[in-house]
Amino acid sequence: MKCVSPQKKRNLKIIILLSMIWFVISLPLPWLYKTPEEARPQMNILLQMIGIISIPFIALGIAWTIKPELTT
Repeated sequence: MKCVSPQKKRNLKIIILLSMIWFVISLPLPWLYKTPEEARPQMNILLQMIGIISIPFIALGIAWTIKPELTT
């Protein structure tokens, strides 16, 4: 069993935290509770679109966490 360095473990925790924050912020939470039944299918499509659009931003966050010199 390999031992993971503390720096890699810290980076992994940061990546997971930033991904979770991004998804929570990008979701339209009020719509999840007050959407009429007729609009439910459109809301599901909107949530899928938000999820797909979020993927590049999460990838950039991961890349910049792994290689901070890319930000300069």
